[in-house]
Amino acid sequence: MTDPFTAPGLGPGVTPGHLGAPAEEPDGRPPGQPYAVEPPDPRKVRSGAACCLSVLALFGVACVLAVAAYLVWPKAEPPAADFAGGGSGTVEVSVPQGASLTTIGRTLVKSGVVASTKAFTDAAARHPAGNTIQPGTYTLKLKMSVASALGVLLDPANANALTIPEGRRAEQVYSAIDERLHLAPGTTKGIAQQHAGDLGLPESAKDNPEGYLFPSTYAVTGDTTPLALLQQMVSESGKALESGGVEDAATAFAQTPYGILTVASLVEGEADNAEDMAKVARVIYNRLAKNMPLQLDSSINYALGRSTLTTTDTDTKLDSPFNTYLHTGLPPTPISNPGREALRAAADPAEGDWLYFVTVRPGDTRFTDSFEQQQKNVAEFNAYQAQRSSPPPDDGH
Repeated sequence: MTDPFTAPGLGPGVTPGHLGAPAEEPDGRPPGQPYAVEPPDPRKVRSGAACCLSVLALFGVACVLAVAAYLVWPKAEPPAADFAGGGSGTVEVSVPQGASLTTIGRTLVKSGVVASTKAFTDAAARHPAGNTIQPGTYTLKLKMSVASALGVLLDPANANALTIPEGRRAEQVYSAIDERLHLAPGTTKGIAQQHAGDLGLPESAKDNPEGYLFPSTYAVTGDTTPLALLQQMVSESGKALESGGVEDAATAFAQTPYGILTVASLVEGEADNAEDMAKVARVIYNRLAKNMPLQLDSSINYALGRSTLTTTDTDTKLDSPFNTYLHTGLPPTPISNPGREALRAAADPAEGDWLYFVTVRPGDTRFTDSFEQQQKNVAEFNAYQAQRSSPPPDDGH
C-alpha cells in the first residue's frame, strides 16, 4: 500500500504542496523573495526630458516659420488699372528735365492720360527703352493704355522740346530759341538784353549770360516764352556749378568761380572727350601759373564770331581782349556755354606737366611739355590739313 504522503517518483520528504516549486527563481532569487526595484537613473530621466523639449521647440519654431511665411509671402495682386486702346481727344503733358518714371506717371494720371501710375511705371520698367523718355511737351490723348502712351513718349520726335548742345555761344542759343518758338530773328537777344536783371545771373556776370545758358533739353509748350527759357537755363547752370566743385577749384587754382566757368568754356572749345578735356584744363592752369599766354584758337574764333581749325598769323595779331595769343590770363568772359564734362574737367583737371597740345587729326590730340615736340606735332597737323584740302590725284580715268 502506497504511503499517502509519497507520490510516485518523488523522493521522500517531498510533499504534494511543494510539487513543481523550483529550488530558486529564474533570475536567481530565493523562492518567494520579491523583486528588487532599483531607483531610476537621473541621467536617463534628464535625457528623455531634454529630447521631449527639443522636439517641442522644433515644432514651435516650425509653427512660427509657417505663420511668418504666410504673413510675408507675396500675395497675388490684382493688375494695376489700365485703360484700353489709344484714347480720344488731346492733352499736352510736359516732362521736365530729370523727371523720374514715377513723376511722369503721376503727371499722366493727373492729366487723365493713363489710369494708374503703377501700370505706367511697370510697363516702362519692362520696356528696354523705358528710361529714355526725353524732356519736352508731348501731345497725348485722354484715357490711353499705358502701352499707347509709352509709344508716344519714347519717340523723341514727339518731345516738342528745345535742345541746346554743349559749347553753343549765347548768340547761337538766342537763334535756336527764336527758331523753336517761331519768332523773328533777334527777338530773344533783345529780350535777354532788356531783361538781363531778371535772368538770375550772379553779379560777376555783369548782366552777360554767356556761360550761364546751360546746355540741355527744355520742354516747350504753347505758353513758353524766351524769357522763361533763358531763366530756366540760368537756373540749371547754377545747379551744375553748385554741384560741380567749382568753389573748391577756385580756391585751389587761385581763380574766382567765374574764372573756373571761363576755363570750362575754353576746354569745351578745345576738346571733344572727357579725357582730353581734363588734360586741356591742366595745360591752361600750367600756363596761367607760368604767366604764359594761353594761345588758344577757340578764343580768337569767339572774337571773330566763327568756328574754324585754321588760325593765321594775322589772326594772332587781332586787337581783342579775347586774343589769348597777345594777352596773358583768361579772356574777360566765357566763350561758350559749357556742359557738365567741361565743368568737371575745369574743376578737377588731370595731373601732368604739359604746356602744349594740338589735335593732329580727329581722335589724336597730343600733349607735351616740350616746345620742340610741339613744333613737330604742329607740322604733322599742317601736313594732315594740306592733304585733306588738296584735290585727289589723277588716276588716269
